[in-house]
Amino acid sequence: MKVVAINGSPRKEGNTAALLKELTSKLEAEGIETELVHIGGKKVHGCTACMKCFEMKNGLCVFDDDGINECIVKMREADGIVIGSPTYFADVSTEVKALIDRAGFVSIANGGLLARKVGAAVIAVRRAGAVHAYDTINHLFGISSMITVGSSYWNLGVGLNPGDVNDDAEGMLTMGNLASNMAWLLKKINSE
Repeated sequence: MKVVAINGSPRKEGNTAALLKELTSKLEAEGIETELVHIGGKKVHGCTACMKCFEMKNGLCVFDDDGINECIVKMREADGIVIGSPTYFADVSTEVKALIDRAGFVSIANGGLLARKVGAAVIAVRRAGAVHAYDTINHLFGISSMITVGSSYWNLGVGLNPGDVNDDAEGMLTMGNLASNMAWLLKKINSE
């Protein structure tokens, strides 16, 4: 079993990364292989609704000049998908929005490539707007027929400066509970 965690923060070692590392370390302790992929801060572009993915049906976006197709391949191959984002004006980062739109279109165009995979959103926030960003990612999971995993609170951590979320005890506990729930579900699904 494998989970790919995608960091959509331009800060490679920021609060989103800290939350994802907490989550993936707990998943690994549960025997789940993990991979952390960083797309934040890279030059990516959004979906242009060109519909080429419906013509090509090769499981990829027609645009192959950024890291989105690499993420799509990793998402297809994984049993679980975690998408992490900082909160920007009460929503996800530009990079995460591009991933959501392009991966979602490619999945639908190719018969539901993400269907029945386990998904979790992870959000870093300074003060407010995290729930909307959390919902944005979960909408991808819902429309893609994925199974969304929750925790003991919304999957978020609070902090301003890089590393501040490490002092958010409830946020870190939430990541641990999320990892436990995700591992349990993946093991149940894969035992059948």
